[in-house]
Amino acid sequence: MYARVASFEGRDASLTDELVKRVRDQGPGSVPDAKGFLGLFDRERGTALGITFFDSEEAIRNSQRAFEDMAQNFPAEMRGRRASVDVSEVTMFDGDIERAQAARVSSLKGSPDSIDDSVGKVQSETLPKVRALPGNVGAIGLADRATGQVTIITLWESADALRQSEEQADRLREQAADSGGQSIAGVDRYEVGVAQQLSGVHA
Repeated sequence: MYARVASFEGRDASLTDELVKRVRDQGPGSVPDAKGFLGLFDRERGTALGITFFDSEEAIRNSQRAFEDMAQNFPAEMRGRRASVDVSEVTMFDGDIERAQAARVSSLKGSPDSIDDSVGKVQSETLPKVRALPGNVGAIGLADRATGQVTIITLWESADALRQSEEQADRLREQAADSGGQSIAGVDRYEVGVAQQLSGVHA
């Protein structure tokens, strides 16, 4: 499976609750062939990630017009400016994602040539340790084979559980990067505002 990851910035953070409600009501559920959606929001920074899952890259390409039409349902100050749209392969999808209330998104950058090795190590070494942490409800792995970037999204039952896992998460992230010959490109934390129709999503 593949994920279309759209990032947004510069939105009015005071409109977050209305944005979440509108995404739930009018969001990617209306996009043909979309298999599930995860909406992540940072109230303080006014940023967001919209992650929509599809069976193929072709399905993502065919959905472009539907996403453009859907954007018209959201005022610019509410949705913010779309900063990027990336497509990644889903390499890991584990847990009860729809229970999540908070997410930590870690980006690891390395050589495209070693991406299979690094993904394998995350699955075999990092994932079991993450899933054993108190309050963790799941994890998603995404890989961009063109750039060599691996994104690990760990999901938590509450914002408190996410905060309490920071020290262990820092250590596991560093271990994953070292074992995969990667560098840590970024770490962001979000509220999980929308998690819809994810039962059919898999790696």
